[in-house]
Amino acid sequence: MKLTKNEAAIEAILFISGEAVSLKKLSEIIQEDVHTTKKIIESLINKYKEEERGIQIVEVNNAFQMCTSPQFFEIVQSFYQNPKKYNLTQAVLETLAIIAYKQPVTKAQIEEIRGVRCDHVVNKLIEYNLVCEVGRMDAPGKPILFGTTEEFLRYFGFKNIKELPQLQEELLKQLQQEVQKEVKQIGLFDDQEE
Repeated sequence: MKLTKNEAAIEAILFISGEAVSLKKLSEIIQEDVHTTKKIIESLINKYKEEERGIQIVEVNNAFQMCTSPQFFEIVQSFYQNPKKYNLTQAVLETLAIIAYKQPVTKAQIEEIRGVRCDHVVNKLIEYNLVCEVGRMDAPGKPILFGTTEEFLRYFGFKNIKELPQLQEELLKQLQQEVQKEVKQIGLFDDQEE
C-alpha cells in the first residue's frame, strides 16, 4: 500500500528519532491538528500490521515510537552480539512492582513494604533504565523519589502507567502484612538486603 505524504513524513520522523515523539510535536511537524494527526498515525499502524512488516509503531505516554515487531525479536537478537537482557529476579520484580504502583516512592517506603533493604535492587533497576529519579520528597533529608521510565512501558507493553492492572488496596495491605510476618518468622534483620 502506498503511504500518504503525511504518513511518510511521520514514518521518517519516527525512524530518525529513535525515541518516542509526542503527538503534539508530530502534529506541529505535519501542520495538522492533533485529532487528524492521531488518525494518520492509526492508519499507518494498521498498514504496518496488514503488511506484516518488521517494524511497528507503538504508543507510549501519548507519544509514538517506531520499534521492531515482536515476532522478529529472535532474529534481531541473533543480529546483536550482546542483546539487552534484564535479570529480573523475584526481588527485582517485587521492587519494580512497588515502584510502578506506588510512584513516586522513596527507598524507605519500598523497604517498609518489602521488609528488607533495597539499595542494590533499585540500583539494578536504574541500570536497566526501568526506573529513574523523578524528584525529591519535601521532607527532612530530601529523599529521592523514584518512578518508572518510558523503557519500562515499552518493555512491558503499556501505553501509559494507567494500563497497569488495577490492584485492590486491601489486597496490597494484606500482601504487605504477609511479607512482614514472614520476615519476622524467619528472623531476618531490618538491615538485610535482598
